[in-house]
Amino acid sequence: MCYRRSCRRGFFGGGHDKKNVTLEDIAKGIREREYKRIVVMAGAGISTPSGIPDFRSPGSGLYNNLQKYNLPYAEAIFEINYFQYNPKPFFALAKELYPGNYRPNLTHYFIRLLHDKGQLLRMYTQNIDGLERMAGIPAKKLVEAHGTFATATCTVCLREFPGEDLRSDIMDGTVPHCSQCKGVIKPDIVFFGEQLPQNFFLYLTDFPMADLLIVMGTSLEVEPFASLSRAVRGSVSRLLINRDLVGPFAWGSSQHSDVAELGDVVSGVRKLANTLGWMPELEALMADESQKLRTRGTLTTVTELNCNERRIGSLI
Repeated sequence: MCYRRSCRRGFFGGGHDKKNVTLEDIAKGIREREYKRIVVMAGAGISTPSGIPDFRSPGSGLYNNLQKYNLPYAEAIFEINYFQYNPKPFFALAKELYPGNYRPNLTHYFIRLLHDKGQLLRMYTQNIDGLERMAGIPAKKLVEAHGTFATATCTVCLREFPGEDLRSDIMDGTVPHCSQCKGVIKPDIVFFGEQLPQNFFLYLTDFPMADLLIVMGTSLEVEPFASLSRAVRGSVSRLLINRDLVGPFAWGSSQHSDVAELGDVVSGVRKLANTLGWMPELEALMADESQKLRTRGTLTTVTELNCNERRIGSLI
């Protein structure tokens, strides 16, 4: 088996006789536009610096903080059968997670910069917080694998609603109901037991086309998302920016062109941006977007504005 795997890697230009790729090599390829079809895979770890707790971190993950909802087990809050039985716990959690409560951080804006430079093929995200959209990454460049709050659907008559139509009810702690049939309106978040969004299957064409895969802030534990990390061609470099080795990076099945930058995700992205020479541009983008939020009135109080500027400053 080892011999056959080595032959395959060599056939696609990734034989074991080649030197290991480094972060500097990855940065050089991005800077010199050798990589023009970059795919990014991201999980909750890119949003925790914005203040959103992730789902699985011991002692701080969302699953560990759900006891107050009196669930039979933590995962029930995202199970469609339990939602149909009792939607109140989900909407209590939705009030905390709803887009607008948090702001994008340096990692989101780095991905936005990849898009601005014409090098982002697609971003596949497990997150439902909407921070990618808020950072200015266009919807057509996003595959929100676990759904989105941007749209919603009545669970009875299937009428579709803009996500903003639910905001007042959710913020008031009320379960939103359809004006036509009185059914519960559910944000288009993918629950356990539901089908993935149709655009998830763009991976069938995106990953074979990708010339670089960046994986960041994810445990790679939830399928089928996790398997995407193995869907690129054998010759394609994979960069992991993460707290821990995960998926193929941890199984002993990594290849010479894999690079792992371990530790805090924002620190890892900052290191990549510095190596690229992009930090001044990235800082300017973040400052500009912060100004746009102020102009739009998204940050409505002096206290909120100061908190956001301190958060952005701490992430630069």
